[in-house]
Amino acid sequence: MISKPDFRLLCIMFIIALASPVKSAELGKYSVANLMQTCEEGDNDARWSSELEATCEQFIDGFTGAYLLLTDDDKSQSVCLPAPGNRSDEMRWAFVKWAYDNFDRRHMPAAEGLLEMVKIHFPCG
Repeated sequence: MISKPDFRLLCIMFIIALASPVKSAELGKYSVANLMQTCEEGDNDARWSSELEATCEQFIDGFTGAYLLLTDDDKSQSVCLPAPGNRSDEMRWAFVKWAYDNFDRRHMPAAEGLLEMVKIHFPCG
């Protein structure tokens, strides 16, 4: 029988194994097509829609947070993101439209596609 401290150690080792560099490398391959599928299915699937929509919007929120941090919310980038209250939803819809309009670019990294999308859909002025 495994004691509680040994069981906890086994659990920690299992979690570390799941977070290995191989998994991280796979996450780096998250493409426009992957994000588009999650965002689109979030609107179409009655059973899993809220979970898929949340996954889509969480990715967009993470991208937006990094974008704002790296640009220091600088308008010199000629990008004015939507107001924070409904930002994720507006960006989700704009991304799906951009992804359909640029279907040939679906293999590019999702973050790169989001960057192109915000420059097109959310210009200042």
